[in-house]
Amino acid sequence: MRAAAVRHLKTDGSAASQSEIDAAVESLKALKIEAGAVARRLQAAVSTTSGGGSEAFRQAVVNTLERRLFYIPSFKIYRGVAGLYDYGPPGCAVKSNVLAFWRQHFVLEEGMLEVDCPCVTPEVVLKASGHVDKFTDLMVKDEKTGTCYRADHLLKDHCKEKLEKDLTLPAEKAAEMKHVLAVLDDLSSEELGAKIKEYGITAPDTKNPLSDPYPFNLMFQTSIGPSGLLPGYMRPETAQGIFVNFKDLYYYNGNKLPFAAAQIGQAFRNEISPRQGLLRVREFTLAEIEHFVDPEDKAHPKFSDVASLEFLMFPREAQLGGEQARKIILGEAVSKGTVNNETLGYFIGRVYLFLAHLGIDKDRLRFRQHLPNEMAHYAADCWDAEIECSYGWIECVGIADRSAYDLRAHTDKSGVQLVAHEKFSEPREVEKLVITPSKKDLGLAFKASQKMVTEALEAMTEKEALDMKAALESKGEAEFQVCTLGKTVAINKKMVSISMVKKKEHQRVFTPSVIEPSFGIGRIIYCLFEHSFYTRPSKAEDEQLNVFRFPPLVAPIKCTVFPLVKIPKFEDVAKQIAKSLTAAGISHIIDITGTSIGKRYARTDEIGVPFAVTVDSTSTVTIHGQSTWADVMWRFPTHSVTANDDAADQN
Repeated sequence: MRAAAVRHLKTDGSAASQSEIDAAVESLKALKIEAGAVARRLQAAVSTTSGGGSEAFRQAVVNTLERRLFYIPSFKIYRGVAGLYDYGPPGCAVKSNVLAFWRQHFVLEEGMLEVDCPCVTPEVVLKASGHVDKFTDLMVKDEKTGTCYRADHLLKDHCKEKLEKDLTLPAEKAAEMKHVLAVLDDLSSEELGAKIKEYGITAPDTKNPLSDPYPFNLMFQTSIGPSGLLPGYMRPETAQGIFVNFKDLYYYNGNKLPFAAAQIGQAFRNEISPRQGLLRVREFTLAEIEHFVDPEDKAHPKFSDVASLEFLMFPREAQLGGEQARKIILGEAVSKGTVNNETLGYFIGRVYLFLAHLGIDKDRLRFRQHLPNEMAHYAADCWDAEIECSYGWIECVGIADRSAYDLRAHTDKSGVQLVAHEKFSEPREVEKLVITPSKKDLGLAFKASQKMVTEALEAMTEKEALDMKAALESKGEAEFQVCTLGKTVAINKKMVSISMVKKKEHQRVFTPSVIEPSFGIGRIIYCLFEHSFYTRPSKAEDEQLNVFRFPPLVAPIKCTVFPLVKIPKFEDVAKQIAKSLTAAGISHIIDITGTSIGKRYARTDEIGVPFAVTVDSTSTVTIHGQSTWADVMWRFPTHSVTANDDAADQN
């Protein structure tokens, strides 16, 4: 209806002014954003997978994972702590294998510079990045017990339950709740509180009344040193350690762009009400890449390597139009501008290959572009690699073009120029923008904040400065966002002089843009667990056997060795094979118990061992596995063993 009205206004020029047409168009855009967001939220809420959408399937996976010690709740004998988990032996092995492949696929193949920075971070660093002021969620408390809940989670759960289960819900109320779901991320604390009261939402466990929402910073606060005078936090991400080291890394790289730095490490977020197992926890492993590039040239020399890849993508326009994700050729997405630039597209392709090689089901993997109301104001483009599991579509990797925001923010706060240089073969006469803040007038206006405002003005991009110059000339005043203050200030003509002058330059100095792929390793591993799990009937008994079908690349144990029956001759051969595998660095287990061969196979299936070596005669060894013999010979070296002076053939 609204689209038809806009078309009518455009065609009937006499009926409406241009301002009325513009207003109608903006209204239509807002409705499209809302509709797309509603469709996405509802799809995630009711999403099912092939068996993975059921509670029974999820419970079978989790029970198997905990029973076989892939992971368990931390501090279990003390009843545990929500959002904290321990990885057991097979879980540690899977995680180690995933991280080893991540290093090979990204750090080694792309020639990245790996760093390892402290988890404890001084407050000043996270103040500059914006985390101290803005890394918050809105929280409510049970007014009688003091139990805390995330306000948006309570409101979202209430609306979804009503929309899915209340058959008597009036159409107007249903439309209202869909709107609430669409704009949930943009609601203020007052708006959230008003909706919670209007809908009569109470504490889930006790039904007690709830407090008004208030912001809760998700970082764990600490102090550095015995005096407690130097505040710090446990880092909420690993990226800031890379940004603050940019100057040294740039020098180490021979003062050349582009280059990438990478870091794997623990991050900490004091989640208000953790849920969904490994998907939302308080301590987790991140693997992050910061690829620094000239903002004027975001082409990538290896983009052709991934341009022909075709996989599920969910562009912004499809979401706003209520469409589904569809397979798109990556090269076409970049050429049409759906993906902002080649470097961003290159990393989307590399992330796709990484996840596919791990064993993630390609049909349950999609790349979703952020909607306008999700995008950070400084970001040029952002895509999430989402994996479908029993909880719906889960964001596991974020791939963002963050422009030059981070380096500028740390330049402003530290006073150290985090910039790159392009030297000219011949001097060039250029028209140079000169920004001259008046420290006296800024001091009178902003007092103690004068230094931060001055540094922010000096760090403006040319576009920002020219926009300010135009506003000052036309209005005498301009609004200016100071990142380190976390607010907008008013600047007048007396406070800053902006002019263009001609001068000869021998080099160009600029702040690099950054393309950031950020991997939630725990989330990827959990989705991999679900995608690798299935049940099969037992041949001996009337029961279902649990099986993890891990690719050899990530399997916690590559091979099991056992004799067909428990006799010394067979056991000796099995032990010699195990010794040979150890020498080759191949993880394995040897099972010489008297349990039936079927039960021993079932035990190894349950932890996802891809190969089994069975000694089934005095002169024969049989290898079972998911790969062809050619694959085995390519991946693993040949080993020979003897038993009773007879050569053991490997078939």
